[in-house]
This record gives sequence, C-alpha cells and structure tokens, in this order.
Amino acid sequence: MDYLKIALTLAGIAHFGILVASANAPKALNWKETLKPLPKLMRQMFWVYGWFIVLMIISFGTITLVHTETLATAGTPIARWVSGMIAIFWGVRLIVQFFIFDATPFLTNWFYKLGYHGLTVVFIFLTAVYTWAAFFPNR
Repeated sequence: MDYLKIALTLAGIAHFGILVASANAPKALNWKETLKPLPKLMRQMFWVYGWFIVLMIISFGTITLVHTETLATAGTPIARWVSGMIAIFWGVRLIVQFFIFDATPFLTNWFYKLGYHGLTVVFIFLTAVYTWAAFFPNR
C-alpha cells in the first residue's frame, strides 16, 4: 500500500475543506463592521489578500489531486520543490497560528473552538505530508 499517495490524496481534499471553513471567517470575525473604520484602500487590500490566499489553496488542492503520482515519486525535481513550497506555506501558517494570532476573543462557542483546533490539526497534517513528499518521496 502506498501511504504517501493516500496521504497526498487526503491532503488535496483537505485544502477544499479549509476553504469551506474559511468561507465562514468573514461572518465569524465580523469583517464588515470590523473593517469599516479602515480607509477604503486598506479594506480592498484586505479582501484582495484574502482572495489570493483562497486561490493559492485551490491551486494546492488541485495540483495535489491531479498530480498525486508525480508528487509521491522522486521522478522530477519540480515535484519535490512544489511539495517543499507547500510544506513551507503550511508550516509558516502554523507558526503564525501559534505565535502571532490570538484567536481567543473569537472562540466564543464550542463550534468555533472545534473549528479552530480542527484547522490546527489539518495544518500540522499538511505540513507533515508535504515535507514527507519533498524529502522522502517514493523511489
């Protein structure tokens, strides 16, 4: 059984799960009111950056699901670089989650707490899987 291919398939699917969860962020964090005092350009930049992150996550999930075999094997250096880049993306996201973001004021009910901690587990999983694919692909 090829565990790396299975893990990569689950990772690809997980990206789309993250998008479902992140679609709730604007409402849960009350972006409409919270961002209102900012200048228009700052509000626009905030939304544009958010959409760029969404596009990256869609790209990561799609690339992984379409090219699982390539990412799982040591056949091409580009596959290892792509896996490494995705691992760095999610690893940095974990560092931000643990050391920069303070979500405590927003974890107001069990659903938000479960979602926050569930996403943390997913980010750890993604970092681990893509690190595995980058450094220890199948031979």
